Amino acid sequence: MYLPCESIGRRLTPLFRAYVARELIEKYGFTQIEAAKKLGITQAAISQYLRSKRGVKDLEEFKDFLPLIESAASEVAGEIVSGKIDTGKVALKLCELCLSIQRRSLEHK
Repeated sequence: MYLPCESIGRRLTPLFRAYVARELIEKYGFTQIEAAKKLGITQAAISQYLRSKRGVKDLEEFKDFLPLIESAASEVAGEIVSGKIDTGKVALKLCELCLSIQRRSLEHK
């Protein structure tokens, strides 16, 4: 039995990380290494996110939720920069986003 978070989270996580990484690098001037450390992933993963080699596979599936995802990623990036959250709390923000998407999906059925 799969929980909804397993299914959605597996596809949402790379997309969310890509948005956060792009925000950290393009808006806040982080290096790929700095962004990777803050997200608890490798620099190679960051590079793939920036080159759209990773994190875009399920973009079409989440197109209706992109404003929500972008907003959450921007908020998380700002909190990372200000030191308000660490890697563990980034994961919790992703869980909150996942639940929000699930709720909205159910409302539209």
